[in-house]
Amino acid sequence: MREPPGADIIIINSQQQVLLVLRDNKSSIPFPNTWALLGGCIEEDESPDAAIHRELVEEIELDLGEVNFFKPYFWAECDEYIFWAKSDLDISQITLHEGQELAYFHRQELKELEFASHYDQILDEFFDCLENGKLN
Repeated sequence: MREPPGADIIIINSQQQVLLVLRDNKSSIPFPNTWALLGGCIEEDESPDAAIHRELVEEIELDLGEVNFFKPYFWAECDEYIFWAKSDLDISQITLHEGQELAYFHRQELKELEFASHYDQILDEFFDCLENGKLN
């Protein structure tokens, strides 16, 4: 059975670090204790854009305002809509409601992490586009 579609966001700071969340270590959730993008399931009759804004408020009490659409992914198990935004968030000032911790990572550090789902592939493609000037 396919999972409901999801919306996730790549938040990148001025040092070219990406913000990730360490998922809760609960056997009742998919991919426990792995790193992921912020985001979640799109509710019925909700657009991906509305879903990512709602998820950011629910997960970290943040309204980022306008976000950029990166691309959709259509996996065998679900569809994912990926957004991105530039922001120098002070993670020590963020209240995290889902997950164990937030952390920033440079691209080269990502290879050392265990990721939920396909986030490693998504981030690889994002950084390729960023480095090739395809994102502004």
